Amino acid sequence: MPSFSHSSQFVSRPKMRSAFRMAIGKSLFTLKRYLHWAKNWKNYAREHSSYLLPHIVSTHKTPLIRNLGKDSMPLQRNKITNFSLALPHLNKIVLHPGETFSFWLLVGKPTKKKGYIEGMVLHNGECRPGIGGGLCQISNLIYWMTLHAPLTVTERWRHNYDVFPDSERSQPFGSGATVVYNYVDLQIRNNTQDKYQLVLEMDETFLSGQWRSSSEQHFLYEIYECEHQILSHWWGGYTRKNTLRRKITDPDGNPVGDEFVCANEAIMMYEPLLT
Repeated sequence: MPSFSHSSQFVSRPKMRSAFRMAIGKSLFTLKRYLHWAKNWKNYAREHSSYLLPHIVSTHKTPLIRNLGKDSMPLQRNKITNFSLALPHLNKIVLHPGETFSFWLLVGKPTKKKGYIEGMVLHNGECRPGIGGGLCQISNLIYWMTLHAPLTVTERWRHNYDVFPDSERSQPFGSGATVVYNYVDLQIRNNTQDKYQLVLEMDETFLSGQWRSSSEQHFLYEIYECEHQILSHWWGGYTRKNTLRRKITDPDGNPVGDEFVCANEAIMMYEPLLT
């Protein structure tokens, strides 16, 4: 359970930037990403293989539809169409030693011309329609599986807002990875000597995934939460914060390590005592 307290630390009210400033900033960051991709093209994973690597490293699945209110249902159903377009670009990608997985380099820009439709996107703490909306669920799934594998997350972004209460939440707060084309990316590097392969699929109910490997794995990983707090602030809002860590054990259950994963902080868009 989180602790509740009043923050004496000065936390400013969330800033609402102008549409012009947002557009200029997005263009600059997008260009910077294109230049980085071009410069480091050889370092990124691009090989797909129909041959499945033999050893399952980590698995996870998430429901396609969640109880987020009736108004969200059309957009949640639309995201299934967006999944069907994005998954073939990610499914069975092979991550060789020394290579980096980039979510957006593989998926590409989601546009109407490619068949993407409006799904749910989060913008400044609000849910609204957006072309290609919902793809964050795929990046969330990949990130969570990666935390249970000996791969290295080199780029991960979190939402600045905590929009929904913990309805049916099975993972700690802050265990996802948001993506916005193309400058808010999820990137994962293979610093091991083994090959890894991402497998993704979707049925009528769930989005499912696996990381597979060319070699049998020797360690187990457990993600846990600590320092979970909800703070009230002078401007009338609340922020939620925590730290995620990773316990590493050998197959016999002996502790091998305890690593820092990430620290999260987000502005809450609902009352903290809401059931």
